[in-house]
Amino acid sequence: MTKLTRKRKLALQKIEPGKNYSLKDASKLVQEITMTKFDASVDLDVRLGVDPRKANQMVRGIVTLPHGTGKEKRVLVLCTPDKEEEARQAGADYVGLDDFIEKIKGGWTDIDVVITSPNVMGKVGPLGKILGPRGLMPNPKSGTVTMEIGKAVKEVKAGKIDFKVDKYGIIHSSVGKVSFTPDKLIDNIREFLHTINKLKPAAAKGTYVKSIYVSSTMSLGIQVDTRSIDD
Repeated sequence: MTKLTRKRKLALQKIEPGKNYSLKDASKLVQEITMTKFDASVDLDVRLGVDPRKANQMVRGIVTLPHGTGKEKRVLVLCTPDKEEEARQAGADYVGLDDFIEKIKGGWTDIDVVITSPNVMGKVGPLGKILGPRGLMPNPKSGTVTMEIGKAVKEVKAGKIDFKVDKYGIIHSSVGKVSFTPDKLIDNIREFLHTINKLKPAAAKGTYVKSIYVSSTMSLGIQVDTRSIDD
């Protein structure tokens, strides 16, 4: 059995078992109980009243957080030479096509987002077996297959997130860093939750948002009172 450290015990004492915290209190508390020496990510887990196995209850969307995620995303753009300068000007970290396709086939996936254009999907498509399981495969629905390469890169760098409900009906996402002010965390969480609400499937019956938990890297989850989101 793992021995609890003094800091861990103090953190546990701050969370009341079974209590639903207001979004404001949860945003402050998650910072107080985080014991990491690095700037930990703040994560959101939203359980929805949907059955993801049914196509008409799948929840997937895109959100741009007002204050970004606090994480610098490494962007690879796979494009034709005429789009390379546009991609670089927008802030892409890696730009090219054939060389990077070969590199990925060799196992390189040291990136966070891949953006490409429809006219090269014939070459990019076979990378699905490598990029797909890592959540890196470009997709028109997430805005990562587009002719507007520069715009797509800028949106990702500004904090755009592509999210999807998992097979258990839960959406997981990073919404900031512990170093953010509570107000910035609240803004980001509200924007994320409002986006999820707008995507409620017509086929979903009963309570849509069943529970919301906020946590940080290696911290306990804090349950948020769903009624407090717009307070």
